[in-house]
Amino acid sequence: MRAEQAAKATSDRIDIDVSLVARLIVRQFPQWADLPIKPVEPAGWDNRTFHLGPHMVVRMPSAERYAAQVEKEHRWLPRLAPRLPLPIPVPLAMGAPGEGYAWPWSVYGWIEGETATIGRIANLGEFAVELAGFLTALQRIDAGGGPPPGPHSFFRGGSLSVYDAETRRAIPELDGRIDAEAATAVWEAALAATWRGSPVWVHGDVAWGNLLVNHGWLTAVIDFGCSAVGDPACDLAIAWTLFDRKSRDAFRKALPLNDATWARGRGWTLWKALITLAGQVNVNPLEAKTPRQVIEDVIADHEHRGK
Repeated sequence: MRAEQAAKATSDRIDIDVSLVARLIVRQFPQWADLPIKPVEPAGWDNRTFHLGPHMVVRMPSAERYAAQVEKEHRWLPRLAPRLPLPIPVPLAMGAPGEGYAWPWSVYGWIEGETATIGRIANLGEFAVELAGFLTALQRIDAGGGPPPGPHSFFRGGSLSVYDAETRRAIPELDGRIDAEAATAVWEAALAATWRGSPVWVHGDVAWGNLLVNHGWLTAVIDFGCSAVGDPACDLAIAWTLFDRKSRDAFRKALPLNDATWARGRGWTLWKALITLAGQVNVNPLEAKTPRQVIEDVIADHEHRGK
């Protein structure tokens, strides 16, 4: 996302605070009106999240473009949860617009754990294999009737071509800061690696902030707002955004995928890293180091695996 897009995305969001959540709870779920409410840290981007007592959490879309995810999660997560090897959020109640808030919102059971930063993971290779097992189980669940890719998933599970123009704008903008020729080669290889499989369930946003650990081990996967049924390549970005080369190899080996899917996974990762870098490079050079490193790792992987 370039700087002007990031500014617009920020301006689209509304203020959501404890007072608003409390008013909504009192009016719509009075049985929980006496429970304390406090923000969850980190606060989140797509949704604002609040503790509701010790065992529940309130999630509220921060902008209209996230609102369709609420009904989707309430419909599908209870069906997915029993078929998965790790806990995922289970919705307890769906709130309605009110008190000046325009969209549906959710109450979930609270899942204990910390976000999966590198320092909290006991063994990165074993973590990668366990995550691969979770994704494999997700992909094996019957996808019939599931939500196809679209705006609700930001086209996760769909074709990379949706982001072709955006990617091809970002590469020359960053020429001199990245290897533009090599990045173009990665992108074109990803576009050429056509997906011909049957639709499978995808999480859509497999990132360290949506993976929970306890005592160093993966214990839950959260935030299915970008879930859909389609191409599983979008769920591979974690291979370059969290894993090192050894754990990345373990992750790939543990997944039932072919070279073309891996190439498309590089494409999804490259697109996101490019737009992130383009939005930060002139605003926050320190934060720009991470997406630049991801781009370098994606290029190296492309070249190492024989393109």
